[in-house]
Amino acid sequence: MSWPLYLALKQLFPTGRRFPFFTFISILGVALGVALLIVSISVMGGFGREIRNMIVNTQGEVQVRATGLMENPRAVVEAVKKVKGVTAATPFAEGVVMLKRDRQPAFPAIQGVDINHVDEVVPLRRFVVAGKFDDLDDDRVILSYQLAATIGARLGDKVQVYSPLQLQKLQADEIMLPRELEVCGIFEIGHQQLDSSVVIVTLRTMQELYGLGRAVHGVNVKLAEGADPDRVAREINRVLPVDGLAKSWMDANQEFLFVLQLEKNMIFFLLLFIIVVAAFSVASSLLIAVVRKTREIGLLGALGASPRQVAACFCYQGVIIGVAGTASGLILGFTVVHFRNDLVAGFTRLTGSQEALERFYQFSQLPAYLAGKDLALIVCSALVVSTLAGLLPAWRAAKLKPVEALRSE
Repeated sequence: MSWPLYLALKQLFPTGRRFPFFTFISILGVALGVALLIVSISVMGGFGREIRNMIVNTQGEVQVRATGLMENPRAVVEAVKKVKGVTAATPFAEGVVMLKRDRQPAFPAIQGVDINHVDEVVPLRRFVVAGKFDDLDDDRVILSYQLAATIGARLGDKVQVYSPLQLQKLQADEIMLPRELEVCGIFEIGHQQLDSSVVIVTLRTMQELYGLGRAVHGVNVKLAEGADPDRVAREINRVLPVDGLAKSWMDANQEFLFVLQLEKNMIFFLLLFIIVVAAFSVASSLLIAVVRKTREIGLLGALGASPRQVAACFCYQGVIIGVAGTASGLILGFTVVHFRNDLVAGFTRLTGSQEALERFYQFSQLPAYLAGKDLALIVCSALVVSTLAGLLPAWRAAKLKPVEALRSE
């Protein structure tokens, strides 16, 4: 160990004394900044990941939509499957209906799926929490769990479905009775909006409700692991046999993802100032140390220490504070992230804001995910800022002349 590093350690952690107050405050400031960055970026990353999983699990990585109706979905599916990187494709139809049970109406979104192939693209079976997905047929329906609670529907109950086609029939002086379906399942995805306003039926039932015939609204596409969604979407657009457009999940939600990334970057930028403030505290304490130890610095110069070695002694102190603060911040930050849902649950119980939290954030639990590059950026930023904090005191110490320093009172 070089003597500048040894001396830096001794100045920060003197032997036989309690933990120095200035050292503690300096390390604590860096630790709190790192911990806040870890928690904030983890939560923002968790929201981004949950949104990505929600989109992929309900729509696939790529979605093909026709300009109008897709009259020959089978030809589109066959053409899409031939594209490199595509593992499966399934047609869908969607819209809005009125659902009623015992005079309790609701107006959910409805999606018709091909029950023979939907599992190859969208894992709906995984989200069914009551009943069985295999029981879904042309006379049955699966409801989201909050929607079922709103209208008081349970497994085996009958619900009436009113579609826009009935309004068209009435305008033509025709009468079309509502479709009565039996509830065979209840699903929960974990996103409040989807869990409160979605109905799943078979593709044939949806086509009858909307009078589509054999047409559909689009095709959901599943990609092989590691395939680039944007590249595959461009390849699909080249081979589409109909007038339509294929979009990756990123392209289809580009504006929302841009806003989410912007918020994440702004949070990082703002919270980084906490570490900058801590760095000023480190710099001020080291400058005070330079003033207090002027004669000791002069003695080092008289014993043959070069200005660079004297500067390294104080620069090492900034690095040590940065390393200790960053390590402590990582431990504190990951601990808070681990117990985040317990902390949020306790806070919402005290304030009675559980329902408002779910309605605003649209998630049942607080997600968290920290990418490796985000972690590396946080660690590097903390270390760089702390090291820079030691440069000014190091420069001040290096400029002291031994004779003048020894003469200092």
